[in-house]
Amino acid sequence: MTTQTRKLGIIAGGGSIPKMLIKHCQQQGKKFFVLAIEGNAEADLIDSSEIPHQWIRIGQAGTGFKRFSEEEVQDVVMIGTIRRPSFFDLVPDLRTTAFFAKIGIKSIGDDGILRALVKEIESEGMSVRGIHEVMPELLAKEGFLTSHKPDKQALEDIRRGLSVATELGRLDVGQAVVVQQGLVLGVEGIEGTDELLRRCGDYRRKGVGGVLVKLRKPQQDMRIDLPTIGIRTIERAHETGLRGVVVHAGNGLIVDEPEVIKLANKYGLFIMGVNPGDYLK
Repeated sequence: MTTQTRKLGIIAGGGSIPKMLIKHCQQQGKKFFVLAIEGNAEADLIDSSEIPHQWIRIGQAGTGFKRFSEEEVQDVVMIGTIRRPSFFDLVPDLRTTAFFAKIGIKSIGDDGILRALVKEIESEGMSVRGIHEVMPELLAKEGFLTSHKPDKQALEDIRRGLSVATELGRLDVGQAVVVQQGLVLGVEGIEGTDELLRRCGDYRRKGVGGVLVKLRKPQQDMRIDLPTIGIRTIERAHETGLRGVVVHAGNGLIVDEPEVIKLANKYGLFIMGVNPGDYLK
């Protein structure tokens, strides 16, 4: 049985990528079922008689596994942003309680939890796939993607950002950093890239603007939570006074790339796909 004929389970968070994946499945005639995470997945993108789905809370892993089993799902993709959950969201069912107890949730970071979740899904007989395995066109290409290119100062900021982001990822803290004129204006934590950019706008220095660098964490499983940029990233970067955005080539995602590049060119921003190893020798 090929991956095309295997039924796909989509665990959908926020943002537009879940809808893009759903549309891709529909166009390819691929069978799928969506578990939409309450408070995260966008209702107007999921709720449709044409989209087989069920809404669940973050704490309802048992409910989700049972429904995937009933739907005879064989492959699973986890995609989309997850906001900080409320207490109600975290009230677990029995299966989730057992999962938390087994992994010792307080002792590991976000990546550890996600890797443990992958193992738990695969223990049910399903295979976890990365979005890049289904839609490889989303992966960022290496090189300059816009008509605008970084100058000497921007290249120095990029090198500084790559170094900091690599260490940040190694510590399982975040994927992104903003650097201006050699100074780190902010690093990403649990708040996400949008909030990082908003904060950095308050610390912007006079003179040429900085850069946003987003990298996959060194130890990160390619199948989960890849660094992603899209239209909103470019809008926020422009509002913050940045001059460019750098994303991990072959390890990060660009959502709606043609429109992202068009908007960046309009604002005079550069976008680069980079291999960190080429800059950190």
